[in-house]
This record gives sequence, C-alpha cells and structure tokens, in this order.
Amino acid sequence: MYKLATKDNLQYIFMGDDMILKKDDFENLINESETVVLAELESQLDALSEPMCLCNECVLDMAAIALNTVKPLYRVSLLGSLYTATAMDEENYASSVKKAVSNAIERVGNNPSHEVENTQEE
Repeated sequence: MYKLATKDNLQYIFMGDDMILKKDDFENLINESETVVLAELESQLDALSEPMCLCNECVLDMAAIALNTVKPLYRVSLLGSLYTATAMDEENYASSVKKAVSNAIERVGNNPSHEVENTQEE
C-alpha cells in the first residue's frame, strides 16, 4: 500500500516502510505532446482568417482541450525523448494533433468560457 509522508519539509511516497520516490522526482516527467500541441496551436491561431477571442483564458482552454484529446507522450530521460520523437514523427500522430487543435479552436471560439464583448457599432 502506498502512502504520502512529509519529512524535513519534503514529500515522499512510501510503499510499506520503503521510500520509493520523492514528490519532487515527478518534475522530471515531461509530456512531449505539450510542445507539439502548443506549436500547432500557435501555427493555427496565426493562420486564422476570422476574428476570435485570443485572451489567455481562451488560448489555455484550447490547449487543454487539445491535450486531453491527443495521446500523451511522457518521458523522463534522454532515451525517452528518442522514443517520443519517433512516436511524434508518425503521420497518424501529427494528423491527430492537427485535428485536435482545430477542433479545440472551433469549440472555444463557439463557446468561450467568458462573456465576449460585442465590438460592432450599432
């Protein structure tokens, strides 16, 4: 059974009496799909032909929706980054990222999580 404990202001995960991880070790987990999704989001937002809200909240919503759609590619080491680079090069993965980002932009554009000011003059 796992338990979380604090000692000397550091958090540790224990299995029985054996420490297996410091909570800080999780900072080494990197989701490479974040980099790919954010680059694709930037590219698609730059190419928009219609105006839409690009406030921080809306762009973060777009990124979150897209990231929840694509396959995560976590790594911890250099060897792991080689694995994720190979996985990201697959045509299916690139296509799924483009589609996820496009859908996220459309979804947030149609339903922003805040009120949108009407900027047209009446």
